[in-house]
Amino acid sequence: MAEVKLNEAAQNLLDTVNQQYPGIVILRAEDEQAGFVRHDQAKQEILSDGLVITLTDVTAPDYTASHELLHVLMLMQGFPQIFFQVSFGDQKLDEQLMIMATDLYSAAMHLVVVAEQRKHGLIDDQIEQYYLKGIDETLTAETGKDDDERTLRLLTLLDACVFYGDHLDQVTEHLQKRYPKAFAAAHHLYDELTAKPVDSPFAMRRAIVKLFGQFDDVMNEWGLPALHNNEFTTLSSAFSERQLRLQVRQLFEVFHSEMDDRETGEKAYIGLRRNDRQNSFVVNPPKDQSADFFKDIYDQTVEDFFKQIKMPYIVRK
Repeated sequence: MAEVKLNEAAQNLLDTVNQQYPGIVILRAEDEQAGFVRHDQAKQEILSDGLVITLTDVTAPDYTASHELLHVLMLMQGFPQIFFQVSFGDQKLDEQLMIMATDLYSAAMHLVVVAEQRKHGLIDDQIEQYYLKGIDETLTAETGKDDDERTLRLLTLLDACVFYGDHLDQVTEHLQKRYPKAFAAAHHLYDELTAKPVDSPFAMRRAIVKLFGQFDDVMNEWGLPALHNNEFTTLSSAFSERQLRLQVRQLFEVFHSEMDDRETGEKAYIGLRRNDRQNSFVVNPPKDQSADFFKDIYDQTVEDFFKQIKMPYIVRK
């Protein structure tokens, strides 16, 4: 394991993160060089005194390191987070759903990450070529027949649309030829994702909720199981100062889920935001399911309740 030597732009980003992170952030690198880039070429490990980011591939260390660092920086700046607090009782199914939910969430977050990387010259023609090679290393070409790779293609190509952005025309012919059905659907999701500016944590949350729903629409069209991330995945909330003073009942509806609480194994109760029906918190009532438990939740102010359950939230400026 070696220390990473970064270019000026990536080093400046590391310095910025270290100034803000509650602890030290260290970059390390392994010596693998695959000759392509993908977003699974780094891993994070939270330690008691900081964070270690390990680049598991150094084909493009400045790109990969800056990508991870920008994700960390966005969370510190209040962008939405996702949590997995419920379970279907099937570990393999849960893991598949968590991976896909994280991929969707990341694709939306990459709207900001990639824009920042491009602004600082951390994505150039070489990186774009590496990225395209990474897609082709990940996916097999479509054959015209349905196969088990359809969901992976859609997720991968949605992220590709976000990555290339205004440069997408350069690779459209290649992607259309190899993955016509998935690329068409991914491009549609991308158009919807970027229909409104995603320029704030609040706008990002709204975009993620919308993407969760529209991805399921594609799954339904293709005859595949929907992910139901509106219930399975907890997404941190965004509130105005006025909303924080409202009672919980005015913004949320708590309902009994078919899923279990991941930690306790008890039946989970999910707090759905009334305006967008998105899972925003998970609670466990006492064993006797006392009606007072829910009344107490509903009567609290949103601010007091979220502090009580230690659930992070965004305050709209």
